[in-house]
Amino acid sequence: MNNLLRIEGVNKFFGEQHALKDIHCTIDRGEFVSILGPSGCGKTTLLRVMIGLERPSSGKLFKEELEITELSPDKRGFSIVFQDYALFPHMTLYENVAYGLKLKKVPQKEIKERVMSTLRTLRLAPAVEKYPAQLSGGMQQRAAIARSLVLNSELLLLDEPFSALDAMVKVDLSEELKELQREFSITMVMVTHDQEEAFSLSDRIVLMRAGEIVACDTPRNLYLNEGKDPFIQTFIVDQIDKRGRYIRNLKRGGAS
Repeated sequence: MNNLLRIEGVNKFFGEQHALKDIHCTIDRGEFVSILGPSGCGKTTLLRVMIGLERPSSGKLFKEELEITELSPDKRGFSIVFQDYALFPHMTLYENVAYGLKLKKVPQKEIKERVMSTLRTLRLAPAVEKYPAQLSGGMQQRAAIARSLVLNSELLLLDEPFSALDAMVKVDLSEELKELQREFSITMVMVTHDQEEAFSLSDRIVLMRAGEIVACDTPRNLYLNEGKDPFIQTFIVDQIDKRGRYIRNLKRGGAS
């Protein structure tokens, strides 16, 4: 796969706090990457640097071969989905998805064609006149994704998208998200503190601790922990073992 995003030697300071420490990582086209780690480890700061909401104190970011370190968020071709999906409650599904195109002053005919094409692709066309409160959780999630895809976003960033949901809804929506990602080959990066979410959804996991990347590997390789890293053992292996899901697949090589 080709690198869509490359991060080279990024540091971020907030006053005396060294929030990101010499970050190096890549995101390939079409893959699902989770940024996993305990609270306060720098996950969300790294996501905000990727989208351009925070500028690194040093280091560079590249979109393919184009340096984007100083580019504003609207010039990067990336989109972010927040925890609550940030849909406008007073707008219909169509109006929500069309909003970004209207801001860009795209002609009305093109807006209609792009919005309806995206809604059909994500199986949302029958709900085009409904308001967010009338949509299920899964439909709201797809609506937030549609709003990004209609702008031709090449990378979709998700900030703890399931953190406010109960366990059963979380499982259903995470499965739907992965199905969408696979079906349409969307490049996604998700911030999470939940080991199960990261293991069930990800092609690769970026594991962080105290502003540093401890490991960047497949779920299976992290679980096997051949290097016997104590942090990987306690934060990944022991927690996954405790919950009991995915282990059979991981041990026999059935998960990546």
